[in-house]
Amino acid sequence: MTSNTITPGPVPDLADYDIICGNLSYGADSRAMQHVLMEAARAAGVADRVWTFHATLGPMEWPSVTVRGRRHASVAELAARQSRESGVPRSRHLELAKMRDDGAGGQEPYDLLTYTALYGRFMRLNTRYCTKGFKEQLEETSHTPEVRRLRPLLGRPVRVLKVLGLRGEESASRAQRPAYRTVKSNTSRHVDEWLPAKAWTKAQVRELHAEQGYEWHWCYDSEPGACDWLGSSRCSCSSCFLASRRDSLLGVLRRPRIAEATALVEQVRGDSFRPDISMAELIALSREPGAPRPGVVIEDEGPDFARMMKRLRWALKQEPRRLPELALSAPPRALLPVITL
Repeated sequence: MTSNTITPGPVPDLADYDIICGNLSYGADSRAMQHVLMEAARAAGVADRVWTFHATLGPMEWPSVTVRGRRHASVAELAARQSRESGVPRSRHLELAKMRDDGAGGQEPYDLLTYTALYGRFMRLNTRYCTKGFKEQLEETSHTPEVRRLRPLLGRPVRVLKVLGLRGEESASRAQRPAYRTVKSNTSRHVDEWLPAKAWTKAQVRELHAEQGYEWHWCYDSEPGACDWLGSSRCSCSSCFLASRRDSLLGVLRRPRIAEATALVEQVRGDSFRPDISMAELIALSREPGAPRPGVVIEDEGPDFARMMKRLRWALKQEPRRLPELALSAPPRALLPVITL
């Protein structure tokens, strides 16, 4: 669905919307998006309609680290800080995690790696369940209480503007994606999507951070606190199948236990982390001369990681929902049994 936006034309009139939500992924691009969004909302006199949302992926997100006595925020903490510093009240910053039954009548966080183990296949471009199930569905759920409150007062579907920090420079698919489009419309809500920073370059994003004094996540730097933009080129999950080869190697070196757990899923399910290379191969490459320097190595010894590993071991003993489709033309060079069930 790409037409019938609330505002005719290529750019939304924010005054036309009842709920305006900036999606803060915690990256530099989402900070640029939030800057543009708040300037536009204040100009339109509707800053009080702006919400922010962060879908937390738990242990797969970059955590906080303490280096030389200074603590550097986790991605979830930074997203909340970005929201607050942009002028959005704490009550309008929403953070949700995908949940599942814990087997004892309660709910527990459903981490992305455990989901992959149960699903049986790693993500590919046409099966990006990290985006659909762990982000988009959660955001829609997060707005349901406000939609239910507003719908009878308005006497029409609630108009929601979903604002993302995607830039066209990042990929061909993002370059082709409309900057303003309709993504959902029914009797309760009409949802349009806006990409206010789509035409921005990486250089412009970094210039904005320098001009405004905005903090960026430590994973972008060669080491926490360096402020040199010489680390990961993108602040996605610490292990993302869409990452560049260098970013993937940095993820392995900075979070070796996440890499080892991912290699375990490969070994048990028979699928590869990426279509062009397995996590086991990335681990091997990270030990060779010429690999990037990590700047920091995270131990991942906390309770959240321990709970994830317990769930992961259980998941790998279950029958997968889908039979794996091997993405490599030949088996990986080495499937490292680095973590035992």
